[in-house]
Amino acid sequence: MEAIHLWWIGEREPRETVLAHVRLHLERAFGASVPLWAGPERPVEAYDARRKQWSSSRILDWLDRVGPGGRVLAVTDVDLFIPILTFVFGEAQLNGRAALVSTARLAEPGLPDERVVLERLAKESVHEVGHVFGLLHCDSVGCVMGRSSSVRDVDKKRGELCPSCRERVARGSGEA
Repeated sequence: MEAIHLWWIGEREPRETVLAHVRLHLERAFGASVPLWAGPERPVEAYDARRKQWSSSRILDWLDRVGPGGRVLAVTDVDLFIPILTFVFGEAQLNGRAALVSTARLAEPGLPDERVVLERLAKESVHEVGHVFGLLHCDSVGCVMGRSSSVRDVDKKRGELCPSCRERVARGSGEA
């Protein structure tokens, strides 16, 4: 299977464990190698000063242009949005090559255990890369491809693809 490049494009330096944890979950879910990639920073034109957030769609377009060949997951710590939603945890090109996730909304004030944020990030990373592989939202209880409009929804997921979604990825088709 083609590699999935993992690229940190955040404002602050990530702890080493953050990318290692995401990498482990992507390798497990998709059976692909996950090399780290380094390149230019986020595109400044993706920042919306009025909203004080970054447009995930603009970042995806930029990733498609400047990212490494093949599939790429960019991880950031900036707050993301799409015009119809207040925020998003991430976004991906369905059947494309680029996906993006952010840690900005995965943490909560007073959260006593940082491992919760790492697990949420891993789940959202697998979810968005699943879209790159063509997977749509899944209704199977606990499947990582389920919809998430809050961190509580993310917490309910098992963090892995259900058997049906795994089969679709193996066949090379995310469609039912």
